[in-house]
Amino acid sequence: MPATTSTLLRRGAALIAALPLLTLAACGYGSKAADDSANTKVAAGAEKIDGLDSVKIGYFGNLTHATALVGRQKGFFQKELGATQAAYQVFNAGPSEIEALNSGSIDIGWIGPSPAINGYTKSGGKNLRIIGGSASGGVKLVVDPEKIRSLKDIKGKRIATPQLGNTQDVAFLNWVAGQGWKVDAESGKGDVSVVRTDNKVTPDAFESGSVDGAWVPEPTASKLVAEGGKVLLDESALWPDKKFVITNIVVSQKFLKQHPKAAEAVLRASVETNRWINAHPGPAKAAANKQLGIDSGKALPADVLDPAWKSIRITDDPLAATLDTEARHAVKAGLLENPKLAGIYDLTPLNKVLAAAGESSVSDAGLGVK
Repeated sequence: MPATTSTLLRRGAALIAALPLLTLAACGYGSKAADDSANTKVAAGAEKIDGLDSVKIGYFGNLTHATALVGRQKGFFQKELGATQAAYQVFNAGPSEIEALNSGSIDIGWIGPSPAINGYTKSGGKNLRIIGGSASGGVKLVVDPEKIRSLKDIKGKRIATPQLGNTQDVAFLNWVAGQGWKVDAESGKGDVSVVRTDNKVTPDAFESGSVDGAWVPEPTASKLVAEGGKVLLDESALWPDKKFVITNIVVSQKFLKQHPKAAEAVLRASVETNRWINAHPGPAKAAANKQLGIDSGKALPADVLDPAWKSIRITDDPLAATLDTEARHAVKAGLLENPKLAGIYDLTPLNKVLAAAGESSVSDAGLGVK
């Protein structure tokens, strides 16, 4: 490998390694949402799981974490945990959630593939396992139609992604490379200017004209469309069968080893929640939006909620083969050394739950524990 390339990879890896600390300095581990007394009622005679007083669950306040939103709002997690309290923290970014998992501030979390990969590889494969899937899709390239009319017009423009090295940032850099354009991964400078912008800020940046478009997850993509943006590309179109992982369920290896029944209970709740979501899309959408409103103080309007919800596919399958592909994209972009992902998955508990529910098993694509 040429020295310049090796240096870039090391610098990119070091920058990603620093992200958790930067994020923690900015916003801490996350926020505890409002009282859950209406949907955390414990059934009479219920017992604690594994003797635990609580299981601490983390997730993001966005629609690609619909399983966690709906499972919390409808009480599915509390039902399966019995007299063990389902406690929650809401996060704004993957690195802060990984740090919380490492510290024990949460036990289980819903998270995107890039922070899961980074968290696993940085610890030498010792801190987490992916134990289930949650969602596919829900990522779009939205542009200002007055400035960008076709994909070739992206060259020379300013395009926002949520964070250096995050899942959408890697996907956009990979797409740019596929067009034959060059961008320095760290600085974002090149044939396209990649502007790392928090999803909460992106709509304002788009409206002010400081960015010409954004490669972002839902509901940010639909917020931009509501402001006059146009969907130029749905990322699902770039994947086989239009499926790619956007949200996984991760657990600390320590918690999984010491409290397997609790982890299995959360997985049962996840499978039950996903089945309910897919059978009742209207009520599920309303439940997710209600929890978003509780978590953020403001629910989504219909012109944002409806298109965003339609673009997300809820699934128990972690789509492991696509995670491996996303890791290779990060390596190609110069943001990650060649990762050793063997052992990142332990799908035995999930497949046990799926079998009991009469569902087909899912694959770890050869990346499971041996």
